[in-house]
Amino acid sequence: MTASALVLDFGGVISRMLFETHDLTEQALGLAPGVLTWRGPFDPDSDPLWQDMQADKISERDYWMARTREVGQLVGEEWILMETFVQRARGADVQSVIRPEAVAAIGAAQAAGKRLAILSNELDLFYGADFRSRLPLLQAFEVIVDATYTGVLKPDPRAYAAVTEALGVPAHECVFVDDQMRNVNGGQRAGLQVVHFDVLRPAASFGHALDLLGARRPALLSPCAGSAFF
Repeated sequence: MTASALVLDFGGVISRMLFETHDLTEQALGLAPGVLTWRGPFDPDSDPLWQDMQADKISERDYWMARTREVGQLVGEEWILMETFVQRARGADVQSVIRPEAVAAIGAAQAAGKRLAILSNELDLFYGADFRSRLPLLQAFEVIVDATYTGVLKPDPRAYAAVTEALGVPAHECVFVDDQMRNVNGGQRAGLQVVHFDVLRPAASFGHALDLLGARRPALLSPCAGSAFF
């Protein structure tokens, strides 16, 4: 049975991760090229803090709060809000950090008549309350469930229930895509069809999601498409 709704995480799935855009961050903040060395999933062995997060020793928010303080110190400031880091790092050009594969997948799902939703732990927390008005792509989504306001973080089962209830769609008819395995596992326990988004192979991950939806893959997401992530 094909699914009727596509539920996407935002950070890492729709947008490129901060690990992928160190060059843009360094330019925006006036830092020397190469000063940001933490690479998260792109080089886990060199990022012990990321390993702690993956082992559930710290939360995702704990990880990014530590990076926020660290980068703030590099520019000679005291940053106590994660959104300060994200907004300063990515500036006004939000389009530059959106994955083209995400745009293609969202368009393909729309063309197939599928419902669209976002389930995020920190959309407005990271990007600011005015972010949605600066990214027209978000207008494609009829439901956005953001733990910035609900206070319920994935993989809490209530987070998944919130998005399926808002859509009015049974869990098994939703394809949920997230780059964090613990969130994917939470979605699976909640009864959703799931795709663990591979940040190293975004085209393949979005293509798999479209297959579960019974939607046609655009050329960018075809099995033979490239999977470069920079």
